[in-house]
Amino acid sequence: MAESRAGRVHVVGAGLAGLSTALRLAERGAAVTLHEAQRQAGGRCRSFDDPRLGRRIDNGNHLVLSGNASVRAYLRAIGAEDRLVAEPEAGFAFVDLATGRRWRVRLNDGPVPWWVGTASRRIPETTVADYLSGAWLALAGRGATVAEAIRARGPIWARFWEPLTLAAINTTPERASARLLWRVLAETFLRGGAHARPMLAPGGLGDALVGPAEAALAARGVEIRFGRILRAVEREGGRAATLRFSDGAEALGPADRVVLALPPSRLAPLMPELALPDDDCAILNAFFVVPEAARAALDRAAPITGVLSARTHWIFRRGDVVSLTVSASDRLGLDRADPAELTAMLWAETRAALGLGAEMSYANARINKERRATFDQSPAGVARRPAARTGLGNLWLAGDATDTGLPATIEGAIRSGETAARLAA
Repeated sequence: MAESRAGRVHVVGAGLAGLSTALRLAERGAAVTLHEAQRQAGGRCRSFDDPRLGRRIDNGNHLVLSGNASVRAYLRAIGAEDRLVAEPEAGFAFVDLATGRRWRVRLNDGPVPWWVGTASRRIPETTVADYLSGAWLALAGRGATVAEAIRARGPIWARFWEPLTLAAINTTPERASARLLWRVLAETFLRGGAHARPMLAPGGLGDALVGPAEAALAARGVEIRFGRILRAVEREGGRAATLRFSDGAEALGPADRVVLALPPSRLAPLMPELALPDDDCAILNAFFVVPEAARAALDRAAPITGVLSARTHWIFRRGDVVSLTVSASDRLGLDRADPAELTAMLWAETRAALGLGAEMSYANARINKERRATFDQSPAGVARRPAARTGLGNLWLAGDATDTGLPATIEGAIRSGETAARLAA
């Protein structure tokens, strides 16, 4: 009887946005059912056992920083604060394969960025004045790209602004929204190194962000129903009346509510009245199992290494597996590359970046092309992000493509769930 008065909330999509939505609703005492089309939760942030590598890996590399407040609150809520471990300092290792030069950018913890005045902490061949160019991002209009907002070129561009844009916005500075990059800086780096420390998942992202969330939801009585593809949302009187899934229909009562935590390509046929951004921006990831003979060199490498003058953008190290990320791989023409040639090229860059030796071979390898990794984060794409509220009185949206103000990140996905839960509750 209590549920019939308060109604049930149907959350569709068990990626991080859907998990966050369901969690926050359950905390408020709502009756929640979570529906997921796949056979596992996590969406684009998941771990799996790969038979080719013989290892458990993440589907891709996702960088969480200590200033990501929504991620940290989510971890506390699911009892997994120890599953993401912050590095001792906000330090970022880089190597330029064209010159062989290596350096490490080291931010100080406090809000006054005295690190830019210390040559050993900042990017080589840059000056204090170079870093002031970032102020133009704060003044950029809605239609401005990073390349239009920041006019400085030279070392600060090639070694900071370009790799940061590719990593945070998953497109080139000539296309990336300046406002999105500003929000990243404002919530992390500009608050000091204490808010910009990389947070790594020793057991994998699934172990940190997905598994504990499923357990926390189960403990609150939330059922996750897998293998349910939402085919249609039927409407009546300005409300969602029926959810038609691949295995049957859910009729909605007067107090029932719906949150669609779906990417634009899945949301578009359900809500054709929305003008949504495209979500076909790709990321390529490569995974290599490093042989025992190279473990000593591998153990000396930084957990994360930025790579310049290469196809590879970032290298992550965990145990004997190194995983490479190539952002905007569709824009860079790598999505159609021959897999064997691509594997050989990326391994050669890995050897050079980590100092593994020119003759060293990998034990096993895997290429993972995520063709719908993020939505279009150009100014035009950002302008098409939908709000959490819709024209239906009992239906809201979540997902990193909704208008969170943040890029398509774990932080943005989780924060979108907080917003949708607050509205639906």
